Amino acid sequence: MFVHGTIVCLSTLLIALSGTQARAEYVISAYGGYNFSFDGDVDVANGPSTRHYDVEWDGKSFEKGAPFYGVRGTWWLNDFGKPDLGVAIDFSHAKVAAEPLPAGVEVLEFTDGLNLLTLNALYRFETGGRLTPYVGAGAGISIPHVEYRETGGPETFEYQVTGPAIQGLAGVDVAVTDSLSVFGEYKLSYTSNDADLVNGGSLKTDIFTNQLIVGASFKFGQ
Repeated sequence: MFVHGTIVCLSTLLIALSGTQARAEYVISAYGGYNFSFDGDVDVANGPSTRHYDVEWDGKSFEKGAPFYGVRGTWWLNDFGKPDLGVAIDFSHAKVAAEPLPAGVEVLEFTDGLNLLTLNALYRFETGGRLTPYVGAGAGISIPHVEYRETGGPETFEYQVTGPAIQGLAGVDVAVTDSLSVFGEYKLSYTSNDADLVNGGSLKTDIFTNQLIVGASFKFGQ
């Protein structure tokens, strides 16, 4: 659902821009790879009781549903005389789960997606060859699938907008043809998540996620 809607939005935006900018350069990218996260804290409030957990997050990149993936739409600002600068909308579907589970907890994970939707600024280093290094940073929102259940209690199992997200990235793009390229990338993301639980409680956790990415890009519009 998320990937289909995101691809439609990216395609619509870039097609609309291509109708108004004759010399613009647009890129649609898709990627996959491996994600892993640092250990973190989880605070749960259920009515008058509160719990604090020190959690070891397991990335589960290839387990429990769809694997880690992402899509990105980029507009390089050639038509403004800034071919090294770009603006990108990026959606990534990372995954984390608490392993081992804290005592008294049966489910604590975001394996149907620790989803990030961000607006990014990119800079590429033109080398004149087939290899183009680039860096970027962006900010947006975290849209995880919240999954939490204590022993004997109700389960929260739903998508929520839980807070802000920021990310930084660096990679290398390798041209295969004039229109097609492949790339490798490292991305570090941070999400601040304040989720609602079905019993009226809350779950709060900040998660840093490392993403090792390989992907392919299609360029058009020049």
